Amino acid sequence: MREITIGQYIPGNSAIHRLDPRTKIIITFAFMVLLFVINDFAGYVFPIVFIAIASLLSGISVKYMLRGLRPLIVIIMLTFVLNLFMVKGRVIYEVGPLNVTYEGLYQGTFMILRLVLLVVGTSLLTLTTSPITLTDGIESLLKPFTKIGVPAHELAMMMTIALRFIPTLMEETDKIMKAQMARGADFSSGNMVKRAQSLVPLLVPLFVSAFRRADDLAMAMESRCYRGGENRTRMKTLKMTQKDLLAFVATSFLAAGCLASRFLW
Repeated sequence: MREITIGQYIPGNSAIHRLDPRTKIIITFAFMVLLFVINDFAGYVFPIVFIAIASLLSGISVKYMLRGLRPLIVIIMLTFVLNLFMVKGRVIYEVGPLNVTYEGLYQGTFMILRLVLLVVGTSLLTLTTSPITLTDGIESLLKPFTKIGVPAHELAMMMTIALRFIPTLMEETDKIMKAQMARGADFSSGNMVKRAQSLVPLLVPLFVSAFRRADDLAMAMESRCYRGGENRTRMKTLKMTQKDLLAFVATSFLAAGCLASRFLW
């Protein structure tokens, strides 16, 4: 549970850390969209190189970001197995009424790589951007929509708090599991249905803990007379620099490569 990297923040003074949060949010969104543009393995060369360069500039290793995949192993393997058996094509091996095909193997591996890159790309955003800065960036990007009644500040605050509390809730879940295992609870034996049923007792204390944390956070904000939205001052004003422009140029090369791999090659 402690291996989740999405929502965590590692303080630093790297080139990626110093980028404007709006730049990182836009680039992350563009990166996610471009991953769905790619339709062959050759196209993945561009996002992999992009992530490698970003990791080098940020000082955060790819190995550390890949740790966030451990809680998602079940989803990744399920995605692979579904594609392996459900995609029709040339048969490699028969398992009863199901067939393992070359096309299924190709599609399953392709989808796994896409999921890995999605997790790594989104993790890099939160690992290099503090929650407060991320809130300001999201609010600034949503500000034009306030004219049509969109509560930009409230949405930005909720999204940031949700991201920030992902690792906190996972750590709380880990503590509850260990406490119940010390009292004789068994979460590892039995089939998948029994394991799912054994997790039900975790939900009540986890929800109680989550509501208690939410109440404590609300009281802390209220006691400090926190008021968001208009007329709220900031210690640091967001400002884009030449480094942000260079980041957008690098992203444009990534986009050109991904589009070329789909439509020209």
